[in-house]
Amino acid sequence: MKQKLYVFGSYVLVAALAVAATLGAVGFTQRQQSSKLDDLESLIGECFVGEADLTELEDAAANAMIQATGDRWSYYIPASSYETHMEQVKNAFVGVGITIQQAEEGFLVVEVNPDGPGQEAGILAGDLLIAVSDQDVREMTMAEVRNLVRGEEGSEVSMTLLREGQELTLSVQRRRIQTEVAKGQLLEDGVGLVTIANFDERCADETIAAIEGLLAQRAEKLIFDVRNNPGGYASEMVEVLDYLLPEGDLFRTVRYDGKEQVDRSDEKCLDLPMAVLVNGDSYSAAEFFAAALSEYEAAVVVGEKTCGKGYFQNTYRFDDGSAVALSVGKYYTPKGVSLAEVGITPDVPAEVDEATAQAIRYGNLPWQEDPQIQAAMEALSA
Repeated sequence: MKQKLYVFGSYVLVAALAVAATLGAVGFTQRQQSSKLDDLESLIGECFVGEADLTELEDAAANAMIQATGDRWSYYIPASSYETHMEQVKNAFVGVGITIQQAEEGFLVVEVNPDGPGQEAGILAGDLLIAVSDQDVREMTMAEVRNLVRGEEGSEVSMTLLREGQELTLSVQRRRIQTEVAKGQLLEDGVGLVTIANFDERCADETIAAIEGLLAQRAEKLIFDVRNNPGGYASEMVEVLDYLLPEGDLFRTVRYDGKEQVDRSDEKCLDLPMAVLVNGDSYSAAEFFAAALSEYEAAVVVGEKTCGKGYFQNTYRFDDGSAVALSVGKYYTPKGVSLAEVGITPDVPAEVDEATAQAIRYGNLPWQEDPQIQAAMEALSA
């Protein structure tokens, strides 16, 4: 479904037409069988004394219309941001393969992808990025820096870094990079940790591979970390749950038109003690993943109360390249519970301070020092 989208406050149009009538303005005729929004666009185009960028007007109008629904989960995607949006859901982007974090004097390189172009060029974790293509980035936002670093696949980008007080400039080739969605790590006492970044493309394949890798290392217990996981595709989540849980309902969706779908698991399952780590930034599929494991009594939930996202969105793209992700239905747990505005309350609460939460978010906290991982290990031992 493709259509042009506009919205402006009705009082603006009423006021504008009233002034035009009072002063006897000419040059604008309201069209028959057209919407108020079409008329307003024509009015601005024909009569506005200043300059107005049509794309900016339409983007602002579309965003305002979505905001006016009062739904915090629906959102508008300008054409200029659509490619970045798709990179996120595909877990792949054209870049240099580094992860940066804003710091006081630049952008700290906190991770360098193995075998990526950044590593090949000589970038190291701990370097401080201060310029990209001869543009100083120290006063820029993260989004502005990202846009400078990314570009056409195969092109070169110049990056200036500080390393131990010494400035160096490296030329790095941009390449298509797949981000890691899920990874496994064997801890101690036979506990395997599976960290799931999101439930977008490749999540199920990588999560199941991580689990099987840990089983090959003789893991006897599993912790699933979905903290700071923004959710993703329900189909990816269902595939992982089907691998883990016995026969029964896994997930239920009800669309705006009343159509209902229930996803079920087969009889094969993984019979191991399990725990799930969650926090306030566990959204959507991450919450329902934890809820399903909890309702089947297959896992103990550890951490902090989750966000409470109970709606799902479909993305509709328009002719100009923009899109809208619109809430079109509701999610329910295997037992038919909605998590909307409620979320999940952990079986084992484990709060952390802001500094610790930031270290967890950026992967800077060793598991031995992570209070929530330690709480999960204690729960599994018990």
